[in-house]
Amino acid sequence: MTFAVEALDRTDRPSGRDRFYTQLGRTGLKISRLALGTVNFGGRVEEPEAHRLMDHALARGINFVDTANMYGWRVYKGYTEEVIGRWLAASPSRRDDVVLATKVGNEIGPGPNDQGLSARHIIAACEASLRRLGTDWIDLYQMHLVDHTSSWDEVWQAMEQLVGQGKVRYVGSSNFAGWNIAAAQESARNRHFLGLASEQCGYNLVTRFPELEVLPAAQAYGVAVLVWSPLHGGLLGGALRKLAEGTAVKSAQGRAAAALAELRDTIAEYERFCREIGREPAEAGLAWVLSRPGVTGAVIGPRTEGHVDGAIEALETPLSEAEIAGLDALFPPAGRGGPAPQAWLS
Repeated sequence: MTFAVEALDRTDRPSGRDRFYTQLGRTGLKISRLALGTVNFGGRVEEPEAHRLMDHALARGINFVDTANMYGWRVYKGYTEEVIGRWLAASPSRRDDVVLATKVGNEIGPGPNDQGLSARHIIAACEASLRRLGTDWIDLYQMHLVDHTSSWDEVWQAMEQLVGQGKVRYVGSSNFAGWNIAAAQESARNRHFLGLASEQCGYNLVTRFPELEVLPAAQAYGVAVLVWSPLHGGLLGGALRKLAEGTAVKSAQGRAAAALAELRDTIAEYERFCREIGREPAEAGLAWVLSRPGVTGAVIGPRTEGHVDGAIEALETPLSEAEIAGLDALFPPAGRGGPAPQAWLS
């Protein structure tokens, strides 16, 4: 398959600084459209390099740091929050410059109440995260998953308490379905509470299911969408080239390796397409995500300063319409495209 795509002359584009920051959904909080994800801190990125990465990202204008209370599990759960806490403590003014997000819900300990979204666990986990992070408040406290055993009244009661105490500024979700977002927001509305400020979901050229219901639900309720795994675990970051060179790390394992077995021919075409338009595969895949309607920003998981710089390049030099069309031809949306139910109608 050959794509006759003329790469856009990027010299005439407006400054990327004009699109670097945005609001978190319907809130007044200003965040960088790139969030520094910290899932690699501990096991893949050692603490000194993690601190250098955060220094570099902040210096380049990325003010949004995203973590979770169970990150660092390769060392021990909670380790990543401690790494961030030591970085924040190294500069007294740094905390005011950073929008700090963490998560609750996944298993953090061996006890039956060490997971989920019960009021007990939400409050206890928040207190523990505050201690590890060495801060008085969390800017965005995200539910890492849906817990169908805890009612929304219970969840919002706990979150209202934390917001009222000044320990949490905004509440977000992660890995919610569209109907979960709607249920959460209707419950919050009945309590006269702001509810969700954001939803963090997996979304990329390979995984386009959020276009059906998650993105439309978030847009309808004014909820920001923060994309995790915009490169599908490294699959869209030049996986075949890196495997051939013997430099593959993330793309040689997990979801990337599983998908590569099925999509090898498509990924080969994708990497060739990226060469034709003069873009690194990681930049093209991330730029596509950032171009999507309803997407507020993306969580990147860099291991080097070069990865941070490449992500900024993707943000500041967006794809042309012709380039986006070429990628859509390689990775078509579900059904007829667009939101459900129209996507399924013939």
